[in-house]
Amino acid sequence: MGKRLGALSFVLMFALLAGCGRGFAPVTDQSLGARGAANTQTSSRPAPLANPGTYTVKQGDTLYSISWRYGLDYREVARWNSIDQRYRIYPGQVLRLTNTGSSTTQVAASAPARQAAPVASTASRPAAPATQTSSGSASPRPASAQQPPVQTPPSAPPPQTTASTATSTTAASSASAATSTAGGVRWQWPASGNIIRRFSDREGGNKGVDIDGKMGDPILAAADGRVVYAGSGLLGYGNLVIINHNQQFLSAYAHNSRILVSENDTVKAGSKIAEMGNSGTDRVQLHFEIRRDGKPVDPLTYLPRR
Repeated sequence: MGKRLGALSFVLMFALLAGCGRGFAPVTDQSLGARGAANTQTSSRPAPLANPGTYTVKQGDTLYSISWRYGLDYREVARWNSIDQRYRIYPGQVLRLTNTGSSTTQVAASAPARQAAPVASTASRPAAPATQTSSGSASPRPASAQQPPVQTPPSAPPPQTTASTATSTTAASSASAATSTAGGVRWQWPASGNIIRRFSDREGGNKGVDIDGKMGDPILAAADGRVVYAGSGLLGYGNLVIINHNQQFLSAYAHNSRILVSENDTVKAGSKIAEMGNSGTDRVQLHFEIRRDGKPVDPLTYLPRR
């Protein structure tokens, strides 16, 4: 009798435990994957950050990159801080990011009495044109000694172009050759891949277009201009190039595997400025933005139809 009661108790206990086990939602890779996908989506669709009111300049910053980070017009930020058209800023300098009516530039108390070399001067030296290769690409050049290290290979003889590289560059140039003029700028496509994510003006939406491709595919300047940022200091963009076209329009090229230009380089539409990669995101792609007076606009309204 005792053995029979013991066996019955064991069966009842097992059934109870099994029922409880079915009462809780399991923690699975699917739930973690969904959260990871949300993070990935955010990192691949960067949006301007909330304006903190002031910003302390760090080594590697430029007036353009700071303004880009907060969705501001760099000319307005310069005016609010009495910065002339050379747009020089210095580590430790405190910039106002709103118009408070005062135009005195503040400097952090910890900044040295003698001003250090400027973080970036977009007009302090003549803009040296980027060296062009036979395929119309800009040869890799080292960043200025005043700039923080950019993930760019040191100056060296350009690698020999293989047949596959030449074919890839030619295909990209051919696909991007069509142009359209908008806002006084003649635009062309920066890459030849398909659009995998379009522009959205919703809060948290994609502030440009994402174009797919293969690792190392050429990234081309979408219009004539001057490189005003080349680095990896903006969260969510990976290796990033920003080009100033005509004071009103800027364009940005994010997630590159290699940057082939330096700040202050003058580039022509269609010249190779970088190579496609997946820095700062989860897949190989180009995230391309156009900003007008500091505000994101839909690139498809400026790029030619294809």
